[in-house]
Formats: sequence, C-alpha cells, structure tokens
Amino acid sequence: MSDTQTLADSKTTAAAHHSHTAISTAGLLIALGIIYGDIGTSPLYVMKAIVPSVITKDLVYGGISAVLWTLTLQTTVKYVLLTLNADNNGEGGIFSLYTLVRRRGAWLSAVAIVGGAALLADGVITPPISVSSAIEGLEAVYPGIPTMYIVIAILFGLFFLQSFGTQIVGKAFGPIMFLWFSMLAVLGVYGITQHPEILQALNPYYAYNMLVNTPGGFWLLGAVFLCTTGAEALYSDLGHCGKGNIRISWTFVKLCLVLNYFGQGAWLMEHAGQQLNGRNPFYSLMPEWFLLIGIGIATIAAIIASQALITGSFTLVAEAIRLNMWPKVKLNYPTDVKGQLYVPSMNRLLLLGCIAVVLYFQRSEHMEAAYGLAITITMLMTTLLLSMWLRSKRVATPLVLLFLVVYGAIEGSFLVANLIKFPHGGWVSVAISLCLISVMYVWLRAFYIKRRLTEFVKIDPYMDALKELSNDETVPKYATHLVFMSSAERQTEIESKIIYSIFQKRPKRADIYWFVHVDTTDEPYTMEYKVTELAPNDAFRVTFRLGFRVEQRINLYFRKVVEDLVRNKEVDITSRYESLSKQHVTGDFRFVVLEKFLSVENELPLVENLVMQAYFYIKQFIASEDKYFGLDTSSVKIEKVPLILTPTRNVSLKRVY
Repeated sequence: MSDTQTLADSKTTAAAHHSHTAISTAGLLIALGIIYGDIGTSPLYVMKAIVPSVITKDLVYGGISAVLWTLTLQTTVKYVLLTLNADNNGEGGIFSLYTLVRRRGAWLSAVAIVGGAALLADGVITPPISVSSAIEGLEAVYPGIPTMYIVIAILFGLFFLQSFGTQIVGKAFGPIMFLWFSMLAVLGVYGITQHPEILQALNPYYAYNMLVNTPGGFWLLGAVFLCTTGAEALYSDLGHCGKGNIRISWTFVKLCLVLNYFGQGAWLMEHAGQQLNGRNPFYSLMPEWFLLIGIGIATIAAIIASQALITGSFTLVAEAIRLNMWPKVKLNYPTDVKGQLYVPSMNRLLLLGCIAVVLYFQRSEHMEAAYGLAITITMLMTTLLLSMWLRSKRVATPLVLLFLVVYGAIEGSFLVANLIKFPHGGWVSVAISLCLISVMYVWLRAFYIKRRLTEFVKIDPYMDALKELSNDETVPKYATHLVFMSSAERQTEIESKIIYSIFQKRPKRADIYWFVHVDTTDEPYTMEYKVTELAPNDAFRVTFRLGFRVEQRINLYFRKVVEDLVRNKEVDITSRYESLSKQHVTGDFRFVVLEKFLSVENELPLVENLVMQAYFYIKQFIASEDKYFGLDTSSVKIEKVPLILTPTRNVSLKRVY
C-alpha cells in the first residue's frame, strides 16, 4: 500500500482548532485571558519607571505621550495590523515566521535563534516582575511585609500546577482579565476627571519634547518600552485565538490601557514637584477602601500574565525542537485543550530562573533594569524576518525598505536606550539569552554535521538477506515484530547503521521488520501516514507526517496503523511460534532506537569538535529519544552506535616475534 492515509482524529482536531480561531464571544474572552497578560499588567510598573524621582510636567506628559504612540506604532500597527498576517497555517511566533522565509537564506536561522533565545530569556524575567509589582502593593496596607517570600511562594505554586494543565483555570482567565481591564479603565477615567488637562498628552509633541529637550530624556525610552513588551507574546499566541479575535479584543484592551496611563498621569500631575518615594502611581490612583481588592485583582492578573508567558515558552520550545534547534525533550499534553502542552524540563528551568531572579533583584524596581533589553532584540529580529516575508509576498521594494527603516529606527532607539540598563541588571537577561543561543547553535550545527556524515544505503539489495534471516531458525528470534526508528527521508533508503545492527552487531531475527520514519510538517495539525511494502509480509516502511503541534505518540499511532493493515488483510501479525499460532496469539513488538555517541576515532576541525563535544555533553542530561517519540519503554531497546565523523589516519604497527 502506498497511499497516504489520515489518522482518525485529525478531522476533530481541525474542527477544534477552527472553533478556537473563529470570531466569537468565547474566542474574544479566550484572547483576553491568554494573550494580553504581559502587556495588560504593564500599568503596574511603567509610570513608576518613567518617573523615578521628582515629578515634572515634561516627564509626565512626555512619558504618557511616548507610551500612547509606542502602543500605537509598535503594538497596533506593526503587530496587530501587519505581523498577524504572517501566519503559518494559523500559527504565529518568531519560529513560525522563520519557517515561512527560511528558504530565502541560511543566515536567517541565526536571526531566528537570537530572537527565540531572547524571547525565552524574557520568560524568566516577566513572571517575577509582574507578580512582584502586584504583591508590593500590600506594603501600602501592611508596611514591612516580606513580599519577596510571598512572590517566591506564588511562583512555586504556579509552576507546580503546570503539570496538571490549565483547562479549568483557563476557562476563568477571560472573565478575570475582562474584570482587570475594566478596572484599569474605571480607575483611569476617575484619575482623568481629577486633572483633565492630562489629555493634552495625546499630542506627540510632548513625547518629542521629553526625548530631545529633557535632560536624560532619551534614556527614558528604556522605561517607555516596558509598555509594549507583550506585543511579541501576542504574535506567538496567534494559534490559540486567531487574528480576528485578537484584532477586535485589542481595540478594547488598548482603550483600557491608555485610559489607565492617562489616569496615572493625572494623579502624578496632582503631585507635581514631589518625589514618589517608593509610591506606585497605579495603586495611588485607587481609593483607600478599594486598595486590598485592587491588589487582589492585580495579583491574579499578574499570575495570568505569567501563565500566558510560560505557556508561550513551552510552545516556543516545541517549535525549536521541530526546527532542530533544541534537544528532543519530553513533551506532555496534560489536557484536551488543543495546542496546550507541558514541557517538564523547561518548566524546571523557568522555575529555577524565576526564583533566582527574585532572590537576586528582590524588588520589582530593580528587576526593571533587567527587563526589556532581551525582548527589544527579539522585536528587531522579527522586523528582519518580517521584511523578508514582505519581499516573498511581492510587496514593493520601496515599501519594504520604508518598513525596515522606520521600525529599525524605532526598535534600534529602544535597544540603545535599554543598553544603559546593562550594568544595572540588564546583563542578566543578556547572559540568559547567550546561554540559550549557545544551546540552539550547538544543536542546529550538530544536526547538520550528523546529517552530512550519516551514511544511507539502498534498502532493496538487503531484502533477500532479510527474508533469509527471518526464516533462519538457527538464529534465536529477537522479536516477532522488530521496529526500527529511521531518519532516512527517502523511502528507498535506510541508515547503514540499521543494516549493521540487524546483521552484524547481533543478528536480529524477526518475523516482520518495520522501519518507521517521522516527518514533522510545517502545518500545525497534520496527522497522516504512508505505508510502503518492502517485502510481502516480511518488511514494511511506515512514514508518519505529523504537524508540529501534534503530540508524538508513535506507540499509539503505530498500533493504529497495524490495526488498519490487519483489517485490510495486508499483514498477518499472528505469532509464528507453532504453539502460539494455534491460539491466534498476536506476536510481540519491539522498538529499536539507535543512539549515536562520539567515537574516539575522530580527527575533527576545531570548531566542529567543540560543537560535537558540547552536543554530547548536553545530551547526557536529556532523556533518550524514545521518551520524545512516546514509545512504550517496556518494549524499547536503546542501542548505542559510534558516530565516526572523520576516521583517523592509518596507524603503523610493528609486529614483534
């Protein structure tokens, strides 16, 4: 059989996916709950960062104006109106964008790696600053309360709950965030009524005046930028909600955010000439009787913001694995919510990183120094990739250049302004980014080195020998059904290491040999398979085409394929042991996964040697590939084979008698 077939649940998968992306009230609520956590909690700390000491009109009006036009140009125009169009079959994010343009130049992989690593680094800073900013509001009611330990406890509980999935909590996210944004708007309107003149900040002149004429004004762009850090996460979560729901809900979200910023500005102007002295304009805007309620809502919103970013980090890692930029770590799908996944190893890394950030910086105002620098780099990388995508869509070259110049200038200015944070904590996010970039570079380079030097052979010449081995009763039977995981993309080929394993390492006699290849597609929810009969009732090749958001459960899928073949009478899986055959007992299945190790017989160039040494060093801390493929460990044999990249020169040995 050579026709491609679809696994049974792919239609329901597509239907479920469509229900999430169709414009609806439920879709809008989901968008509020999932997408705007990061950008929605920015009023907690932005104005406090823009006005660090004495409150002046130039700072307040200029800061509010800069925030408004940053949200307009950066979030609305670049991301909501333009970037959301660059979807990969409904999926967004920097790696999905890279998938669309990667054929236009090998150098684009470096752009994607830098952008993806910086976005993951941002995932270590965002939960601590969001939760800390919310919890520190308690100090206005309970001075001296140890907020740092409360923040660590909340973060620990948040990461602990990831393994159970967020299906139940997720249903509450939308209504809670609707309440949060409504609260922002009401507080903002209340503040504006106290000082209506603040509406003059709609004029972009005030932003220009702050940047050009206020001493040190340009460097305040680093604080202004904090208002739009969630824009990249907005694009990454495109697959959960669809561009229609995002665009409609953003209109409401932006209005609420702008009203609140103007309200905070009004409060600041009521206290012009004073120093903040640790006060947060966001909480100062609240009536005293409402403060505890507001802190509670803000804390829940901060937790939701953290949850959204953690989920986004898991998605980012899964896409990096597909692009061979990250180790094949275990991916879990804890609930039936489409697209939701849990990466245990990444969860542990993020938890340790977040707790380390809290312990190091202790307070949110210190974390602001580390926040923003990494995400600016991600946005610049997205701009580069997006300009390549615009070219691929045959957009006029002058328009592409205009886009590149305008947003290169805007984001370049933000980057330069953020660089002043480097010695004050910005180095933390840069250091995290560099570590992640190193892992991604090593993994991608090692993939190409291995692929270049892995030897593939034609499978046909070995079929007769395979049948003879299968019928040779002098060789002990290894398994009734022997299943090899193969990386050979061509159906007519097989790795020479598999042939070596079957015939030479230890002859492996089986009744039927299966060669399974998994091809991860650029489409998110593809679930197809293709069967090629290599030798009647003796050898088969099964190729799975699985979307990058489909769980790798090869054990389950393979069983489904075998059931279909038995139903169609294309294969007989009854045990061929005479005593068991009479009872119609199904034969046993055994999977073999070849795991390569670096042979000592190598003479590698220095860079490749360092890359491969690093690759195998990291690999020893990661579970073997059978976990990634979802194979039943009781029936899996991990077989180590040497990866001889470059054989050493002949050695002259002298025989002594």
